Amino acid sequence: MAEVKWHQVGNVSNITADQPLSVDVNGIAIGIYQVGEEYHAIEDICPHAYAILSEGFIEGCEVECPLHEATFNITNGKLLSGPADRDLQTFPVKTDGNLILVQA
Repeated sequence: MAEVKWHQVGNVSNITADQPLSVDVNGIAIGIYQVGEEYHAIEDICPHAYAILSEGFIEGCEVECPLHEATFNITNGKLLSGPADRDLQTFPVKTDGNLILVQA
């Protein structure tokens, strides 16, 4: 089994509450979001149809898929409304000074 590592993916200045950061870590598309003072990392591809969630509509701690309106909780990846049929994978995220790191 591959070792899970922390990967530097950006800077806190790259993210706002309205503008998440889309990154690729070891071939995994991950969206990094700021909710309040915290950062969260979730799978960035909608499981219903190939759509990049970080290009969707963000309101508070929810992101809505830009294609078919599936809605997910950013803080825990939970599916809130369809047409998707599963939760999103989440990833540990932390800051080190101004750097954002994701574990994947």
